Amino acid sequence: MANIQQVAQKAGVSVATVSRVLNNATSVSPKTRLKVEHAIKDLKYEPSMLGRNLRNSESRLLLVLLPSISNPFYTEIINGIQNTAISNHYNILLCETDSNPQRENIYFNMVKNKLADGVISMDPTVNMQKLTELAENYSVILCSEYEEGGCIPYVTIDNELAAYQAVKHLIKLGHDKIALINSDEKYLYARQRRNGFERALQEFELPIREEWIYHTKELEFQNGVQAMRSLFKLEEKPTSIFAVSDTLAIGALKGINGSGLHVPNDIAIVGFDNISFSNMTNPTLTTISQPMYKMGCVAADMLINSIQGEKVESVVLEHELIIRESTMG
Repeated sequence: MANIQQVAQKAGVSVATVSRVLNNATSVSPKTRLKVEHAIKDLKYEPSMLGRNLRNSESRLLLVLLPSISNPFYTEIINGIQNTAISNHYNILLCETDSNPQRENIYFNMVKNKLADGVISMDPTVNMQKLTELAENYSVILCSEYEEGGCIPYVTIDNELAAYQAVKHLIKLGHDKIALINSDEKYLYARQRRNGFERALQEFELPIREEWIYHTKELEFQNGVQAMRSLFKLEEKPTSIFAVSDTLAIGALKGINGSGLHVPNDIAIVGFDNISFSNMTNPTLTTISQPMYKMGCVAADMLINSIQGEKVESVVLEHELIIRESTMG
């Protein structure tokens, strides 16, 4: 394989000039550039990205931490991150942490050892103390899940307001027996969405009934089915459900359909996220739409700006209530 010295010799220029052409420097005349490009083509020369990145002490690689690749919520965000990264000549590496501290350490060490330039964390279970320590010297952005009062810049939506609007929608339809299917409240988004749920009930002077608040361990479809089974065992059953994720809402929908009841006539459901499946269920799911693709684009832009030494501010994006068949009588 040809090396840069051979290219320079063939083009009759210095190695530095070849390097400038490869780096798209403007200081090279069009005539010289053409000579170098022809030499590169003739010799089938391929520049080593590793050598170039080592000289610039950058890897052009961004790490994306997420708890599980199976949750469809992350798919659109990843698309946004990837497209933005590639258009800025970066690559991404998806790092499924599986909420495992050993794995996290491997990824953090990649950044410390300059094998990656920065991190976007979407993992609510991440060790915030270690991530904050990493962020003191390296570029880190939080996406979707963040830390209140923390120092790491984030991109998210107003979870409390979104949940409040979702529950208010149910109340306006005449529902006064509303259950909440929530995930583990050690996560900020779960606490914020519960706050929004309670705020709506309080505003309309409806009681907050603990037995109608169900906590799941995970956001899997099966957890939603299980939640519905539990709620059906109660003496007084709710007439509507607000679930903090679409996967839980779709599981609840299956649970209701399986019990012979009808959505929305017997029980109405609102989900959260607007994943692609929410438009394919029967009935289709009313949900809060998070701008997931845009969230990914913004997170990647923030990270790249931070890597380039710019000061980055946190961003709160708009959400939207999408009304579909699961709440239409």
